[in-house]
Amino acid sequence: MNMTMFEQFTSPELLLIPTAPLSMLIPLFLVYHKPKLLGNRMTAATIWFLKIFMSNMTNQLTPKGQKWSHLLASLLLVILMSNLLGLLPYTFTSTSQLSMNMAMAIPLWLATILTGLKDKPSLALAHLLPEGSPTPLIPFMILIETVSLLMRPIALGVRLTANITAGHLLMTMVSSATMNLINTYVSISSLTMALLFLLTLLELAVACIQAYVFVLLIILYLQENT
Repeated sequence: MNMTMFEQFTSPELLLIPTAPLSMLIPLFLVYHKPKLLGNRMTAATIWFLKIFMSNMTNQLTPKGQKWSHLLASLLLVILMSNLLGLLPYTFTSTSQLSMNMAMAIPLWLATILTGLKDKPSLALAHLLPEGSPTPLIPFMILIETVSLLMRPIALGVRLTANITAGHLLMTMVSSATMNLINTYVSISSLTMALLFLLTLLELAVACIQAYVFVLLIILYLQENT
């Protein structure tokens, strides 16, 4: 039983050894399959999902940007599986940790910036100054756009962390209220149980949407620099 609501976000340990890295690798083990001559339903569904993803999200990219498709598809699957596995009882949600989300956001954001500076340096630097800016405001506009550019990876990591953490805290509070009321106020506990069921469905949708939004923003950053 958790001492506090936030204890569910602490890294679990086995014999004083953190098991968080194992939790982060579980989605990779679930997604990866040995190549086979004959596919199965799981591989067919995964391939169909990835084809839909590639056609809808990367069709606006240039041919050079579309080379990132395999990386982006893998990133989507890892975040999606991590979010969904975190909804199971007695599991550790790796995407609720800001350190993991920032470890994904910063390298990918930096890679898009370096790609733009290498391939199209003038276009990449032109994003720091909006077209039609008054001459006296040019230094301030460059400063504001630079700060906005540096805030992008922070926004990526904090958005995913905040949404996953808030949903889990809300589910914890509603489930605790249900367990405390089930022996005294059955009618109220049934209402809270129904609310918990609806909240679980909402969190399933949030888990999918947040994985989609994370990858979509990376694609938008890549589109600006390719």
